[in-house]
Amino acid sequence: MRIELLLATDCPNAAAARDVVTGALRELDLDVPVLERVGDFPSPTVLVDGVDVMNHHDGAPEMHACRLDVPTAERVLAALRHRTHDDTTQ
Repeated sequence: MRIELLLATDCPNAAAARDVVTGALRELDLDVPVLERVGDFPSPTVLVDGVDVMNHHDGAPEMHACRLDVPTAERVLAALRHRTHDDTTQ
């Protein structure tokens, strides 16, 4: 499983997004590294295996902007559970 946290420079929601991802991993007892990338991204964006947890699109467009749909604990947990389930059924 690959988890990415995409951030724009000085994103005001970066710390909250980190906390959401860390909390979800802890709740599901998953030991998965989180790759944090800073650049021209809608920020913050959480990708699980390349899929945006908020809109289910592959990847994130290149743009320097704050997101209005900040990743939520529920969406991150759902994406991780879905991916974990897929891994165990293969």
